[in-house]
Amino acid sequence: MEHKGTVTLETERLILRRFTADDAEAAFKNWTSSDAVTKFLRWETYRDISAMRDYINFQLENYKKIDTYDWAIVLKELGEPIGSMGAVAFNEKAKSVEIGYCIGEKWWRRGYTSEALAAVIKFFFEEVGVNRVYSEHDPRNPNSGKVMEKCGMKYEGTLRQADFNNSGICDTCIYGILAEEYNAHV
Repeated sequence: MEHKGTVTLETERLILRRFTADDAEAAFKNWTSSDAVTKFLRWETYRDISAMRDYINFQLENYKKIDTYDWAIVLKELGEPIGSMGAVAFNEKAKSVEIGYCIGEKWWRRGYTSEALAAVIKFFFEEVGVNRVYSEHDPRNPNSGKVMEKCGMKYEGTLRQADFNNSGICDTCIYGILAEEYNAHV
């Protein structure tokens, strides 16, 4: 793998870019303060904007590392972040990366998450040189699996009570796509 860090990616409707200190208010308003958004996530709902500021400050420091990938998903027509996406785990020897994401409920079921994920998958295969991209979701959140399928990821199985989130211990559905599968459809 040839790490590139969190570079700006652009799609038809979105810009995926590094967080800035100016994003705290929009991020807090648009998704991090929503219990509906965080219901199946591992981090708790932010109760005040200072938690978002702390997270952004943490990421600003992390961006100095070439193997940090954490994007603010910015809706072009709005001009502010509506969600986030990033690499939550790497296996350097297997050349694989796990992607996590969330988006404000106001923007659910509009294709924004799939659009962002497709751009990130392309980036990891074409620029970083990974062999496998995968993601996981709680089976009680099937729309997340639909996002993965829409991006060419294949359902690989469900691990029973293998994870946790804000809803407690949970099963986890795993979806993945290999470089050879991605390259066959490019």
